[in-house]
Amino acid sequence: MAEKIIRVLLVDDHQVVRRGLRTFLEIQDDIEVVGEASDGAEGVARTEELRPDVVLMDIKMPGTDGIEALRRLRELANPAKVLIVTSFTEQRTVVPALRAGAFGYVYKDVDPDALAGAIRSVHAGHVLLQPEVAGALLTQDEGGGTGRGSTLTEREREVLGLIADGRSNREIARALVLSEKTVKTHVSNILMKLDLSDRTQAALWAVRHGAAG
Repeated sequence: MAEKIIRVLLVDDHQVVRRGLRTFLEIQDDIEVVGEASDGAEGVARTEELRPDVVLMDIKMPGTDGIEALRRLRELANPAKVLIVTSFTEQRTVVPALRAGAFGYVYKDVDPDALAGAIRSVHAGHVLLQPEVAGALLTQDEGGGTGRGSTLTEREREVLGLIADGRSNREIARALVLSEKTVKTHVSNILMKLDLSDRTQAALWAVRHGAAG
């Protein structure tokens, strides 16, 4: 069976950056660049139009920035996974993007092979974080402490552990011999009980509190 092609959209206000990213990715057999956008608003529109698997998104752009674009994509329930490509290393810049729904980030001087690997990893549902940024993100989410985890049922803990492993609802259903509908219910209950907004935060919570497999 042929390997699935990962469809990628590039969103950056600098044409030279988009050109460089495209050059990196065009040599990959399993990655196809399906389009480009020069700011966040155009990025949202193109993501809705082209339905890419992964979006490489800059943070700092004129007009609608990457963080606002992430929020709009979440409101639209767009399934594309967003990987931030940034030249900014400050936690105060990266953390808000992760909280807005990004699956991780890489730096603009990333090695081509590492960039391709990051795209494959995010496409598979994994969260890519530097340890110091994961720590900062989790510190901000610590309001309820570990006590929130005590409200989870044993089954919900199993589901949470698989979320942290980057499993999709379908894969979790298969692993636990459950229906996808039941898994979705468990995921919703987990997010509600832990007061988290998405699977990315759930995965981080699991890692921080030892619930990951």
